[in-house]
Amino acid sequence: MSSTQAKSLVIGASGQIGSQMLHLLGTDRCLVTSRKPGSDAVLPLDLASIPTKADAECILGRHALDAIYCIAGMTNVEGCEDVPEQAHLTNCRGPEMLARVASDRKIPFVYFSTEYIFDGNDGPYAEEAVANPLSVYGRSKWEAELAVIAACTHALILRTTVVYGQDCGQKNYVYSLMHALAAGKTIRVPQDQISTPPYNRDLAIATVALVNLGATGIYHVCGPERMDRYEFARSVAAYFLLDGSLLSGVPTSSLGQKAPRPLSAGLSIDKLRRLHPGLKLRSLADGLTDCRNGLEEFLHSCATLV
Repeated sequence: MSSTQAKSLVIGASGQIGSQMLHLLGTDRCLVTSRKPGSDAVLPLDLASIPTKADAECILGRHALDAIYCIAGMTNVEGCEDVPEQAHLTNCRGPEMLARVASDRKIPFVYFSTEYIFDGNDGPYAEEAVANPLSVYGRSKWEAELAVIAACTHALILRTTVVYGQDCGQKNYVYSLMHALAAGKTIRVPQDQISTPPYNRDLAIATVALVNLGATGIYHVCGPERMDRYEFARSVAAYFLLDGSLLSGVPTSSLGQKAPRPLSAGLSIDKLRRLHPGLKLRSLADGLTDCRNGLEEFLHSCATLV
């Protein structure tokens, strides 16, 4: 292994959580990945193309690493239904092989999972609740949890859901919601999908804090409020003075989605609070206030395009 300074490998650095991780850890302290070959600072890595531990070792090569954060994955819930094998390779098999390397190197391995491993019959869920995924996506993440922990006994599994906040890719739910409302479009929003949305900056801060504390096993990291998607959307619209009358609350069953969703879900953060009682996990209003300037700039750009 190279004698150069060890770096944290951030898989999924271009996403909203990954970019927040880079901000916290420092870009000079991180090695990021891409599915396409790039510069020396970018490691070519496709989670779906790591069938064995030897392949993972070959990809990581002689890079000196002090931690691996596996944030990326196949997260298109509908898309996973069409290509279950691809979902398994991306969300489970690839991360498992990287976890085996982390185990050999004795460095932290952090895997990001989801509330979709639960069936949504009895939320909010504690870490020890029985998993019963309804969709291909949820099943691939649950299988990954089992595989990663078996491969690396000191792995850290973080379950979260409906992440929001400033996103350089402008892809999360808040962005699509604001864009549609600014354009005067009506939106049908499920009012029976209940979650505990976390602010992405708080999620990144909690992740680093848990690693620094040497935490292992499973932790839920999400927001302190449990709300349905319709309530979430109405709150965002009200905060940015957008027309909430364009929002229509409907049952999930009316949306014609391929993948079943957990409805009465959400995650309990009692375990996280016991370990780190001083950790700040902001409400939706406080999270939006923290990233208000960035979201208002996006909203302004939407208005100029209308």
